[in-house]
Amino acid sequence: MPLLVRSTLWLGFFGAILAAWWMMYSMSVDMDVDLLGRPGEMGAAMAAMDPRMPMYMPMASFGPLFAMWAIMMAAMMLPTLVPTLRSYEDLMISADGTRDGWLGVIAGYLIIWVAFAALITGVQLALLYGGVIDMLGISKTTTFAGILLIAVGLFQFTRAKEICHGVCHSPMMYFLGHWRTGFAGGLRMGLGLGAFCVGCCWGFMALGFVGGVMSLAWMGLATLFMVLEKLPQIGHVITKPMGAILIAAGLAVLVWPYFPNIGGL
Repeated sequence: MPLLVRSTLWLGFFGAILAAWWMMYSMSVDMDVDLLGRPGEMGAAMAAMDPRMPMYMPMASFGPLFAMWAIMMAAMMLPTLVPTLRSYEDLMISADGTRDGWLGVIAGYLIIWVAFAALITGVQLALLYGGVIDMLGISKTTTFAGILLIAVGLFQFTRAKEICHGVCHSPMMYFLGHWRTGFAGGLRMGLGLGAFCVGCCWGFMALGFVGGVMSLAWMGLATLFMVLEKLPQIGHVITKPMGAILIAAGLAVLVWPYFPNIGGL
């Protein structure tokens, strides 16, 4: 019976991830955006809309936009939770962890990321009405895109990133220092882990405004990197090199407009 419960819960967990990605794909189809975030004819018309026009536009309203970000948080961040849940399972053998606590960790983690979804929804609406991004969430200028890439790249070298990544990279140490039992205990630990995870990964969510928040390829690449960053074997090795890559990309984006003929070489 314990094995059956474990298998069922893990299958449900991965099923939720697949469902979230399917919902993201369905939304991109409805908005006429391909896997790379490139809009079709209808998508291009939507991107060019002025959010201040007197008509209802879902992506210019908090509710639908928040729902999109909440689904995106589930699709992108639940896969990064796998090493943490495996660490909790290890403690179920040597400590008094339970499946209720395991579920509590997931719930607490999701609560934090849904709260972040609300925050970044507000940021996107502010950028949209400020004319910085279009209706599809893509930067209208290379200046903003370049500065954002550089800012996220520089963050990879900060002490804040090091501390937050340290917790995400070694969740076992966090559990040992903050161990609580039962669902309530798991919820409390999940809230703490989620907060550190937001501190570690917020920048890769913000980069959606560069590659397009509806680009499954762009957000999928960000998800892959965040998963790799949390793996015990290599996570600590790739953080700063990725920062250097992002800074270089940002500089390239900023200087590209000054070399109009470089594309024809």
